[in-house]
Amino acid sequence: MLSIARAELIQIFRNRLVLVTSLIMPAAVSALFIRQHETWAEMASLGYIAALVTFTVGAFGLYTTIVTTLASRRQNLFLKRLRSTAESDTGIIAGLVAPVALLSLIQVAVILVVLGAVTRAPGNVPLLALTVLSMIAMLIALALATAGLTNSPEHAQVTTLPVSLGVIGVASWVGISGMEELAAVKRLLPGGSATELLVQAWNGGIGLGESVALMVPTLAWVGLSVALATRMFRWEPRR
Repeated sequence: MLSIARAELIQIFRNRLVLVTSLIMPAAVSALFIRQHETWAEMASLGYIAALVTFTVGAFGLYTTIVTTLASRRQNLFLKRLRSTAESDTGIIAGLVAPVALLSLIQVAVILVVLGAVTRAPGNVPLLALTVLSMIAMLIALALATAGLTNSPEHAQVTTLPVSLGVIGVASWVGISGMEELAAVKRLLPGGSATELLVQAWNGGIGLGESVALMVPTLAWVGLSVALATRMFRWEPRR
């Protein structure tokens, strides 16, 4: 797994297009959010900015990159060749996914630290960290499921749009409109309960029971996506 991850990390830094779309562009958008934090805070809260930043990096830097990478490696038969080695299927997928996941986590951590430094620190840092990890896990699982439906890197530009735009749209809906109306619907949508939990974690006013309840929908999406990925993922090009 480590050798696959090392090779994949090298490819990321050699591929300028991947480097821009997965690292530079999400970081630039996040920097814009932070710079305009006072304007955004008037509409919602700092927790909402944190959620929006996390999903921006996660959707375009993590989710889209994983789907495109797996589709590309399948198309050029690299996945098929890897399966002929001693590495397990789980190790192969983990090796391909780990580098971009690690880079996205570092990005999110740095951006949130900067946001806290220029505004105010989050009220519950451990809960904030757990929420971010659950959001990243959900996007990785959704990427694996989407990769099963994606025939090529070009096709990934289409198949990734619903989830990429959807989670950002849900985060904006929850962050701006709050949870006074349609709370159950918002929490069941991918990213809805995570956004609410991130807002509460930043504000620091939430109990353990409520935290667990808000974590459940995100983990449910992880489980559902993994189940779909197990059923639909293909190691060879579709014909």
